[in-house]
Amino acid sequence: MLESVGVQPDDEAVFRALLHTPECTVAELAAGTARDQAAIRRSVARLEDLGLLSRTAHRPARLIPTRPDVAVEVLVARRQAELERARTAAVALVAQMQSPTRYRPENLVEVVVGQPAIAARYAQLQSGTERELLVLDRPPYVAEVAESDSRERQLLRSQVDVRVIYAPESLALPGGVDVALAAAEAGERSRVHPQVPIKLAVSDRSIALLPLAMDQLRGSALVVRESALVEALAQLFHLLWDQAMPLVPSTAEGRAEGGADRDVDRRLLTMLAAGLKDDAIARQLGVSSRTVGRRVAELMARLGARTRFEAGVRAQRLL
Repeated sequence: MLESVGVQPDDEAVFRALLHTPECTVAELAAGTARDQAAIRRSVARLEDLGLLSRTAHRPARLIPTRPDVAVEVLVARRQAELERARTAAVALVAQMQSPTRYRPENLVEVVVGQPAIAARYAQLQSGTERELLVLDRPPYVAEVAESDSRERQLLRSQVDVRVIYAPESLALPGGVDVALAAAEAGERSRVHPQVPIKLAVSDRSIALLPLAMDQLRGSALVVRESALVEALAQLFHLLWDQAMPLVPSTAEGRAEGGADRDVDRRLLTMLAAGLKDDAIARQLGVSSRTVGRRVAELMARLGARTRFEAGVRAQRLL
């Protein structure tokens, strides 16, 4: 379990044994694990270097395990620092590549096959973003939503500009509206567009990730690096952004006024603008389709809107 932070399996077994019998000697630990004392001493030395245990001043010394949560947190931070140094070094190495080699087609476009590989590449793209992340969001999803959201929150805490355009299919998923609104409340700049053509993520205008097939059913994706294609994909995002409707009001004051009823109206109008049908909206709100239809009619009449999308657009001035 701890191998990912530099703890060898044999050493982890020794550490686990020590947690059950703290303040034992090397000899006692060897007897309890049925291992050679020399092997135990080597494991103890490595665990001590990693900060997972300490020794008393007694003779023979007794071994005291460090609290696992504290020790592992330090190891995780150390590994993250190592990865960050590796990322920085990789960027420096790319800069040293001769221009003809750097811009060869095989170095600019990569095909990633399989959902786990695509999810890992998206995680790398998120984690490597320093200034701006542009996302066209639509299902199906290959990454765990909780993990992806956690990485996005870290970007937002680091003052990265995260902009997302949601497709109606994203908001129609169970809890989809709440997930999108929570991200917006955390600082994501969010909009909804009735026609999002593809899934897309563009990091710092230098690397993009998108499906290889438009139907998104073949489990493969393209990674495109610094090229005119990346710039074109960023321009596509901005064209859609200009057409899309903000997912939430732009000011906290607008969100605060009106209480629970206004919050329900905000969610309802967001889903209307996204083109969701009454049944899908009813599932999101936990009410009947008849209730949704009645509420939609009331809102459209109040706003003087002829279409559901128009109602969502006009409502942005009021919410």
